[in-house]
Amino acid sequence: MVLIADILMAAGSFGAAIYCYVLSVRLKKFTTLETGMGGAIAVLSAQVDDMTRALEQARTTAHGSADGLIALTTRAETVAGRLELLVASMHDLPDPAPPSADVETDAPEAGRNLRFVRRRLSRADMEAAE
Repeated sequence: MVLIADILMAAGSFGAAIYCYVLSVRLKKFTTLETGMGGAIAVLSAQVDDMTRALEQARTTAHGSADGLIALTTRAETVAGRLELLVASMHDLPDPAPPSADVETDAPEAGRNLRFVRRRLSRADMEAAE
């Protein structure tokens, strides 16, 4: 019985040794920076750093643009207020003087109403145009 227990103990330890060896090989492949998962993790880490820098730069640019827009909006509101005052002051001006009768017109047809006449083309003229 002791002999069977010793054989089983040796087989178990041999199996554990093989398991540890396979695990160490897989771990070495996993942590290899060039070809394994470690390389993928390193690449992803570098990409995250690049994206963080790009995001920070975009955030800075957006804040600058927002500040510029706020300044332009404030300036536009000021100009709009001035324009409203100018338009309001235009109502205070006197009406323009009516045209005097002493002024002669250069065109003899100034007092006439103009008429526009439309004529339809005859069928023959239309066929010639085609």
